[in-house]
Amino acid sequence: MRKFKLILFSLALTTILNGCGIYNFTGGDVGSAATFAVPRFQNYATQNPGSVFEPGLERDFTQALQDRILNQTSLDLTNSDSDLLYEGEIVEYRISPMSATAQQTAAQNRLSMAVNVRFYNKTKEDADFEQRFSFFYDFPAATQPSAIKSEALEIIFERITQDIFNESLADW
Repeated sequence: MRKFKLILFSLALTTILNGCGIYNFTGGDVGSAATFAVPRFQNYATQNPGSVFEPGLERDFTQALQDRILNQTSLDLTNSDSDLLYEGEIVEYRISPMSATAQQTAAQNRLSMAVNVRFYNKTKEDADFEQRFSFFYDFPAATQPSAIKSEALEIIFERITQDIFNESLADW
């Protein structure tokens, strides 16, 4: 009886593990696409009241989005004539107070960033979209923004690029 249970358990485990093989939790559904392009996002943050211009932000964000797609798909990055095209602009970059102390001063600040993205899929045109993506990073008001900028942007880029990836390629 024990041998039978062990065989049954092994068979069930093998079936479950083989069944999971069709799912890919890190990659996206690229369909028949082979290439993608991400031209440099323009930085139009100053056109939004309260936003500021951060030098190099457009370069760093574009690179983060390219890296996300390269790392999670088998697509090749090209400069032109690609199957998938991600284009857009940074529309917000601001630091604003989030909570106050009893002395009417800020206790916590928030660095927020938003991008507008247009996605075009030559292999599946009904997948095209234009959408705004945003995220934030909260930090103590006593901390200088320059001290947290690197960590904050890493977290913000991580979230926004993952959201863009999910919207464009995760076909759940």
